[in-house]
Amino acid sequence: MIISIASGKGGTGKTTISTNLAISLEGKAKLLDCDVEEPNAHLFIKPEITLREESTVFVPVIDESLCNGCKKCADICRFNALAVIGKKVLCFPELCHSCEGCLLVCPEQAISAGTRSLGWVEEGKRENMDFVQGCMRIGEAMSPPLIRDVRNRIKEGEIAIIDAPPGTSCPVITAMKDTDFVLLVTEPTPFGLHDLTLAVEAVKALGIPCGLIINRANLGYDKVHEYIASEQIPILLEIPFDRKIAEIYSQGKILVDELPEWKEIFQSLFKDIVNIIQKEQVKQ
Repeated sequence: MIISIASGKGGTGKTTISTNLAISLEGKAKLLDCDVEEPNAHLFIKPEITLREESTVFVPVIDESLCNGCKKCADICRFNALAVIGKKVLCFPELCHSCEGCLLVCPEQAISAGTRSLGWVEEGKRENMDFVQGCMRIGEAMSPPLIRDVRNRIKEGEIAIIDAPPGTSCPVITAMKDTDFVLLVTEPTPFGLHDLTLAVEAVKALGIPCGLIINRANLGYDKVHEYIASEQIPILLEIPFDRKIAEIYSQGKILVDELPEWKEIFQSLFKDIVNIIQKEQVKQ
């Protein structure tokens, strides 16, 4: 079972939900931080990192002694990562999306497989809970391959909780795609509502069942509830705008550790998610 925790905007509380949910399951779930541009789940769960591996992708390497300047490699590239000037092929690795089309169409076999680094993937543990995170190299712009590398660490039969990036662009879609459930987190503000509508449309396009958590729920902006009712999205949890909760978060502590009554709340949340997934499976 794979649960992705997402939202239309940053700062709604995705990391708060993902870390507390994973820890509440007492070692039954693996937590994956797929917000690779700014991973921060480790600041709260403080894992012991046991493995660190570089994450790389394919880029073409041109053998000028074999190249005849036919331009077939440049013609197939839809991202303009290759350009032919005369008989010289210029490669722009940062534009390459690693489709390997150039490798297939070169008639002279003048292209071989090279690599470039996207960042790294780290694995670790907190007590008996497994943890994985990706961290993108400074200056890198393409995060989906690194997110896929993090997700590839999910093993068959595991319960995986994915802390997705904010927004609704390619990185978020990569984190949500092919998951069993998307848990959306929002806040009752005009910005929260605006970006929630975008996130809901993205989840609809992927055809994944979803539920909603409202964080800082008592701020008083009722239009979020009106929208949720119109979309028939189940509200699985409402977290109040509470000073004590904010203090725990600001100190880098875990809510379920400091306020044990919240552990049962998150365990109940997980049971609700399982019930929704099972009902969707019966429908199919």
